[in-house]
Amino acid sequence: MSLENLSKLVEEGEAEDAKALAQQLIKDGIDPLKMIEVMTQTMAHVGDLFAKLEIFLPEIMLSGEALTAVVDVLGPHLDAAGGREIKGKVVLGVVKGDLHEIGKNIVKLILETNGFIVKDLGYNVDSLSFIKEAEDMGADFIASSSLMTTTMPRQLEIIELLKSKGIRDNYKVVIGGAPTSQMWADKIGADLFCYDAKSAPEQFTAVLAGK
Repeated sequence: MSLENLSKLVEEGEAEDAKALAQQLIKDGIDPLKMIEVMTQTMAHVGDLFAKLEIFLPEIMLSGEALTAVVDVLGPHLDAAGGREIKGKVVLGVVKGDLHEIGKNIVKLILETNGFIVKDLGYNVDSLSFIKEAEDMGADFIASSSLMTTTMPRQLEIIELLKSKGIRDNYKVVIGGAPTSQMWADKIGADLFCYDAKSAPEQFTAVLAGK
């Protein structure tokens, strides 16, 4: 059994089999960092299939569960090897009034497999909750998703609340979601418009570096 088999199991959403194979590959001496790299590529591929409507919500949720199972196996081995560099801490959620979270879930998984610690607040999240959780976590990023034009103003509300509390400069504010755009990010003063999931780690890293 190989990394290719592991990728296939994750793509097909076979969580238990993927977990067992990940454990076996670790025993066989496969580098956990290499396995994480393959998992990142796999989820990027799954995201592409979803974007092309070749798979749908149930399939991508199952893939996400399988990936989580594999990451749980790999985590201690990455830490032991000193291979898990923490690139940043992210509070992530879907704004209040919006119940669609699949894009947010994909971003979460891809960020986690690329060295970010992510606190997932779920969906229908109040703007103040983003800020409170960011303060509690010591987050670098507050990332919010909006999937409807009617909920987009909530992303502005988060920034306005940060300003009113005098802590706007403490966080990089990231927005994303189907109706959002770079123009909207510029208008509300967000630090980053995350235009797709697979490039999220690169975008977040660049923003943190001030590029």
